[in-house]
Amino acid sequence: MSKRKASLVVQTDLSDLFSDNPQRNSSKGYSIEKALSTVLRQMKAAGLRERTISDYEIHVNHFAKIISARTLEELNGDHIFEWLSSMNVSNQTKLTRLKCLKAFLGRCFDNGWLTSNFWRNIKIKVDSPVKEGATDREIKILLSLLDLSRFVELRDATAILLMYQTGIRVGTLTQLESKHVILGENLLRIDGGIIKNHESIYLPIDDVLARLLKTLIAQNELVRRDNRVHNDLLFITKQGGRIATSPTNNNIIKRLNKYARDFGLKNINPHALRRGFAKNLLGKGANIALISKALGHSDIAVTTRYLHLDKEEVAESLRSYL
Repeated sequence: MSKRKASLVVQTDLSDLFSDNPQRNSSKGYSIEKALSTVLRQMKAAGLRERTISDYEIHVNHFAKIISARTLEELNGDHIFEWLSSMNVSNQTKLTRLKCLKAFLGRCFDNGWLTSNFWRNIKIKVDSPVKEGATDREIKILLSLLDLSRFVELRDATAILLMYQTGIRVGTLTQLESKHVILGENLLRIDGGIIKNHESIYLPIDDVLARLLKTLIAQNELVRRDNRVHNDLLFITKQGGRIATSPTNNNIIKRLNKYARDFGLKNINPHALRRGFAKNLLGKGANIALISKALGHSDIAVTTRYLHLDKEEVAESLRSYL
């Protein structure tokens, strides 16, 4: 080789200078701190929220400080349990921090720095808070406070009672048309096109709701005529248009939130109304299969989680079988 060609060969090994691959690092292994630094850069480049990035930095650094291991290749499940045991916090807080650590380790795995996801089956038991449903008392209070001589409050009262009495989702409610209401039979006949599981369903209504619906349908015609709007929607704005332009922009949801604040009612929202419907059925003796069908759930397991009975309710229900 000529002297000129020899000068083009760099004699010093710089292969590890810009590499994030642990295989190219020293025999001591790829440090947790270096892995974290790289992951944080990747997250910033991907545009993740500052809060998320900060959580990674705080919890992974704490993990590295507590455990005896210093490199990724040393890590195993025992180190995670060691870290969790060091915390004097609630299980819910531990769960939050564990999720953050798992996400970090998952990124390390995706980057090829770890050969197994040993953390996958490490879990923390947390009692989920019981989500309450709306009650008859809350519904009666709210309806008594609304002025049914005003179009918007008539519409809201009808929507509230309809969700509470039939359990339909607010997304389905916003797409209902007058044709779905069979007043002569006190029935809501909904085709699968506007239902989440795409299965049509018939839901009975009582005389009070039927009267509200009849009045609302007649009032809707006047609103549409005055505003020269053409649609057959059951729930419309005071200008005759759609009450929901997107899942996050829904007039009914906004109005329910307002009523809950103004009147100090805790469980007035679409989920609470739907849950209240399900719990009412259960309390009247309906079996889980029937409730599941009424809610439009495709899997009965979803219904059992949805009812989410607290311990006192379970004990009281079991008492009747003694």
